[in-house]
Amino acid sequence: MSDETTPEQTPGANPAESPEEVGKNPLAALEADLEKLRNDLLYAQAETQNVRRRLEKEKADSIAYAATGFARDMLSVADNLGRALAAIPAEIAADERIKPLVTGIEMTARELETVFQRNGVTRIAAVGEPLDPNRHQAIMEVESPDAAPGTVVHEMQSGYMIKDRLLRPAMVGVAKAPAGAPSPTPSVDLEA
Repeated sequence: MSDETTPEQTPGANPAESPEEVGKNPLAALEADLEKLRNDLLYAQAETQNVRRRLEKEKADSIAYAATGFARDMLSVADNLGRALAAIPAEIAADERIKPLVTGIEMTARELETVFQRNGVTRIAAVGEPLDPNRHQAIMEVESPDAAPGTVVHEMQSGYMIKDRLLRPAMVGVAKAPAGAPSPTPSVDLEA
């Protein structure tokens, strides 16, 4: 006996089927298999394109945001330069012996800000803006008859973005209605 099948020994052949039906079934099965393989190939090609796009985006993001950690560390340097300048009383800053030191600190702070700008690191606007929990971190509420409730009235620490991502939120004080004042209907749904 041989392992080869002859046309008369077609597997799955039903003796009740006509020879034409036997010939059509294998062809239909092959066409169905071919269609399934085509669909599998299209799916695999689409998946490959998606993976390629995802990898290209991740590569572009890693290049664009490579300096995030370094920039975050440099923010404390910028903060300390600002604090140093703010701590110098005007009469001491006017002293001719101290003036070059103050000028040097100011120039260093400006240069650092320029480097930030060149690398896509920008300061977040805060004072006068409505509180945005995506960019501002409210530290305190301040009664203010002049500002609408929910408006930033004081900035304790500047916030920064690197391109379109938050690097550090601005730490802010937010206006609230003075005690005894009628509370206006909020225009922003804070629960959403």
